[in-house]
Amino acid sequence: MLRKASSQVFRQFVRYNSADSSLVLERSINRVQLLGRVGQDPVMRQVEGRNPVTIFSVATNETWRSGEGENNPTGDISQKTTWHRVSVFKPGLRDVAYQYVKKGSRILVEGKLDYGEYVDKNQVRRQATTIIADNIIFLSDSVRDRT
Repeated sequence: MLRKASSQVFRQFVRYNSADSSLVLERSINRVQLLGRVGQDPVMRQVEGRNPVTIFSVATNETWRSGEGENNPTGDISQKTTWHRVSVFKPGLRDVAYQYVKKGSRILVEGKLDYGEYVDKNQVRRQATTIIADNIIFLSDSVRDRT
């Protein structure tokens, strides 16, 4: 029975069959987890006619050793920092992020990737990648003590 139930859940997860058998809607996943440090205090913006959004950046680091072999202790250590733009739209989370997220805080952000375009101040069309946050976990001691 458990096998049959898990099989049904899996089929529903992978694809949804409508009454029209020619139309098959497949499910997909867009999930991101970032563990890093906040690069700036958040700002709250509101575009006319829309709900406000809290925006901040998170830095993640990738470290690797270059050299002859993996076990070579004399290889050079290199590090790359990547900056991610995080937007928080959910009303409760948006307000908590604005109040408690601070520059230098260590946080875990869970959400989804969003790609968009905007026009900069020089009227040049630019592409932007944003993480739309669904959850934020505070890992810095100073932030945890205040919540």
